[in-house]
Amino acid sequence: MATSNRIIKKYPNRRLYDTEISSYITLEEVRQLVLDGEIFEVRDAKTNDDLTRSVLLQIIAEHEQLGQPMFSVPLLTQIIRFYGDALQGLMGPYLERSMQVFLEQQQQFRKQLTSVVGQTPWTMLNDLTTRNMDLWQNLQRSLVESANARTAATKPAPDGNATAGNSDTGHAHGGAPPRPVGAKSGGKSPR
Repeated sequence: MATSNRIIKKYPNRRLYDTEISSYITLEEVRQLVLDGEIFEVRDAKTNDDLTRSVLLQIIAEHEQLGQPMFSVPLLTQIIRFYGDALQGLMGPYLERSMQVFLEQQQQFRKQLTSVVGQTPWTMLNDLTTRNMDLWQNLQRSLVESANARTAATKPAPDGNATAGNSDTGHAHGGAPPRPVGAKSGGKSPR
């Protein structure tokens, strides 16, 4: 950011000339200077009058016509009513301080959100999405492995007596040994 004020000259043909870069600039480029935090003044090329406020108001007016406006009709009406009022001198500093408090609260909210979460909201969302995808893939893998294990366990072995996957002891999955064919189970007789 420049230490001295950047001077932009406004000519009668409404063109703006940036003396720092020795070039004509657009109103949108002046807006970009504001966004970049540059300190500047707009001066009438002939009279050297300060036109900064009128140029900034022009930028606001143009942006109010685009998209979602910030200033409602009732708010603008109230501001207009303060012109010529005994409290007009207090209104400017009040609005300025209100904007400063709003910006401080916004910055504090961002810091608190970052400290609570330890990261930006987008990073947190990306991490959460990655974890959910990993969990989903693990679940799918587990289901496929389980289905494959069941299929393999129900296939008869080549000798026809034991199922695939049985251990050397003939026990499937560590349970009781298989019953002989025709043996009754659990004391209930088949009907």
